[in-house]
Amino acid sequence: MNRIVVATFYQFACLPDPGKWREPLLDFCRNNDLRGTILLAPEGINGTIAGERDGIDAVLGYIRANKHLADLEHKESFAAEMPFHRMKVKLKKEIVTMGVPDTDPTRLVGTYLDARTWNNMLSDPEVLIVDTRNTYEIAIGAFPGAVSPETSAFREFPKYAERKLTDKKNRKIAMYCTGGIRCEKATSYLKANGFETVFHLQGGILKYLETVPQDDNLWQGECFVFDSRVSVDKDLNKGRYDMCHACRQPVSAADKTSDHYVAGVSCPHCVDRFSPQQRQGFAERERQVRIAESRGQQHIGASMPGKTKTHVND
Repeated sequence: MNRIVVATFYQFACLPDPGKWREPLLDFCRNNDLRGTILLAPEGINGTIAGERDGIDAVLGYIRANKHLADLEHKESFAAEMPFHRMKVKLKKEIVTMGVPDTDPTRLVGTYLDARTWNNMLSDPEVLIVDTRNTYEIAIGAFPGAVSPETSAFREFPKYAERKLTDKKNRKIAMYCTGGIRCEKATSYLKANGFETVFHLQGGILKYLETVPQDDNLWQGECFVFDSRVSVDKDLNKGRYDMCHACRQPVSAADKTSDHYVAGVSCPHCVDRFSPQQRQGFAERERQVRIAESRGQQHIGASMPGKTKTHVND
């Protein structure tokens, strides 16, 4: 039974001195037995947290009690087991990293689209649909007809826009991402650079899957999520993918049949990316994970997605 609530949320807002709020927020989350990651920055908040219903509701209420975050919206899905190892609240320069300091969604942003209007956009041949997620996310699921920017990190989006979208400033462009934060910031960037008609899916794929009836649901495949579930299906249940503990990319059942797949060490996506010394380290980590599992313990290095990067609700 899926009894763990997984809540993802973000809000762009002017958040004065977020450092003063870090410890009180962390303590409140821990006191409510939650785990996950929340990012705080001068431009707002971004997080994914998991726990029991009462704890999730309490923390969301605590966040919304901050006058700057009163309009915070969230998305929910569920998990059979806790998908995070611990609770973290981090201070960042940006709640989603684009690397363009003047981009400000509180000042300039595209038009929000609800799920029904989004479906109409997908069927309009005059609209360019752009998926603002990374290549490995798009590979396991996407909306029909969407264009991939072929990026490995969101900070590459401005270069993609300069390279591929500059001649489309008068065209309708509609963008989407996992939870809404990347596509919202992307619309702000495009609007600031002269694009006239830009839209984005409010709440992202997760809100779409949460609210759209199956008969109207146009999503194809699964949706990558930044926790130990790895992916969710159209019903927001845990998907079929696992995680490569070396490169942090999703691996399918077919990937696991490859000669390049060694659990915890390599997969077809990264077999040539790491040195023998790195692979040896991965193998030792995997051995320690298996030892911990045999003892009924949880190994912290087991492979939460984004071990080397901070991924939350991108």
